[in-house]
Amino acid sequence: MEIRPYRHEVKYYECDRMGITHHSNYIRFMEEARVDWMDQLGFGFEKMEAEGVVSPVVSVECRYRQPSTFKDVIEITVTVAETTPLKVIFAYTMTVTGKTICTATSTHCFLENGRPISLEKRFQEFYKRVMQVGK
Repeated sequence: MEIRPYRHEVKYYECDRMGITHHSNYIRFMEEARVDWMDQLGFGFEKMEAEGVVSPVVSVECRYRQPSTFKDVIEITVTVAETTPLKVIFAYTMTVTGKTICTATSTHCFLENGRPISLEKRFQEFYKRVMQVGK
């Protein structure tokens, strides 16, 4: 299964006084891309939450390489860097006109009723698809 990259056009309000996209917005762009990735995988957040499963962020790391500015279209490729039954680490590559502007990762665990769950046991089909896409 091929997952297409997510595209985000930088809005004026996302820029600082220097006209550069504020660094904090990249975390939001990652979330937008991850939600789109999961929808394409067939397991949107609505489906997981309807099953009583939530996926909080455990950690985030960003490496800013080049700035983006108002009206730039950022293409965000989401891949699976690592998967265990208890967590998934997503990797993000953000580009503007083919130039890498940011690379990042986010780590997520999965909870049901506030307790960690094994995706392999509780959400088998999702785990299987993540493992397939992650290869």
